[in-house]
Amino acid sequence: METVSPDDQEAEEPYEGAFLTQVLAGERMSVQHFRADPGLRSPEHSHEHEEVGYPVEGSLTIVVDGKEQTAEAGDVYRIPGGESHCTWNRGDEPAVGIMIFSPPRPYHWSEIEE
Repeated sequence: METVSPDDQEAEEPYEGAFLTQVLAGERMSVQHFRADPGLRSPEHSHEHEEVGYPVEGSLTIVVDGKEQTAEAGDVYRIPGGESHCTWNRGDEPAVGIMIFSPPRPYHWSEIEE
């Protein structure tokens, strides 16, 4: 068994206002911690990985193929692999939570080709 804290890992800022930390990766999935500042809208992108997210603070609007849904703190969302999507924090506070990817994503964002 392995136990880690996001506080023990270094966060990366792949684009302004988005802070992502690769917390732990196994053979079949990886866990990342995220913080999205108010007003953040991520670039539209897709990746092979199925993504499950769980905001614990704030909320995120997730846009998948032009359709919007909002995930509030405590909600769980899923984005199938290969689906074009972006996230948008329309709130006044940071959105903070975790994302789980399968298959695992690489540890460094620069290694991801999207």
